Amino acid sequence: MKAILLRELGGPNQVSYEEVEIPTPKSNEVVVRVKYAALNRRDLWITYGMYPGMELPSILGADGAGEVVTVGDQVTEIKVGSTVVINPSLNWGDSRVHYNPDHRILGMPSDGTFAEYVAVPAENVYAKPDYLTWEEAAALPLAGLTAYRALMYRGNLQEGETVLIPGIGGGVALVALQIAVAHGANVFVTSSSDEKLEKAKQLGAAGGVNYRSDNWVKDMKKLMGGADVIIDGVGGENFNHMITLANPAGRIVNFGATSGPIKELVLPRIFFKHLDIRGTTMGSPEDFREMLQFFEEHRISPYTDKSFPLEAASEALVYMEKGENFGKITLEIE
Repeated sequence: MKAILLRELGGPNQVSYEEVEIPTPKSNEVVVRVKYAALNRRDLWITYGMYPGMELPSILGADGAGEVVTVGDQVTEIKVGSTVVINPSLNWGDSRVHYNPDHRILGMPSDGTFAEYVAVPAENVYAKPDYLTWEEAAALPLAGLTAYRALMYRGNLQEGETVLIPGIGGGVALVALQIAVAHGANVFVTSSSDEKLEKAKQLGAAGGVNYRSDNWVKDMKKLMGGADVIIDGVGGENFNHMITLANPAGRIVNFGATSGPIKELVLPRIFFKHLDIRGTTMGSPEDFREMLQFFEEHRISPYTDKSFPLEAASEALVYMEKGENFGKITLEIE
């Protein structure tokens, strides 16, 4: 089969399109013929070695959807020919509160979805929602799982609350916008692009502010008031602005740090406002099931930006690195 391998670090141009053996399933696994895969920021970081637990060579890719072609000898509930979407959160464990020490994400060190075939535990495949295209189904898993857990489980979002999502345009942020709007929240966003702000409004955002402007925090405060829930994947110096924009007793849920560490955090600003700051990453099997049910109930389709053929995965990663996309970037696998 054809697959995208990373053998050496150094960025997106280090990935290679190679011929490798089709995987054989273990007794508890299935092999999926991948129709579409989707990129995540994680894939880009891995090419630079900026991810814990690096093991090379590895086939990249956490997200994918396709058809089951082989099942292990202990698999009884998944049949050959089933159309499935893959949950990339492997070995979460029995507790919904936190994953166990063996948890990992598909696509390094476990070989991932940037390939014609992928082997995954049977418990990690779910029926593909019929209304989603193959591309949409592949775009959903990691972003949908992360956003749903951040909003609904960790954020405890209630109908009518105000939500702030900084850095709209990426996969998790956009899915969070769609989930929050469908749940009846008032959603506000930030971006460095006025075009992205307008697109976010078309998807249901109540308003947005360009954070390149000098007084964007004051402008957002005037526009929004304050946020009951903030879903932050940015971190860095921007995090202090989130504290400013949070309502008293608000919840700030952080799932990433694309802008790096917070250089200075003034604790009284947190405890005088009675803020909850909560961390989250990926999600449990229960989160994934609930996320799929939520999407089917509300007929939500993930927003996709651009698709590339599998052999152009390096080009797709470079495109992601530029940060101009609005929605998920996908790989079509012939």
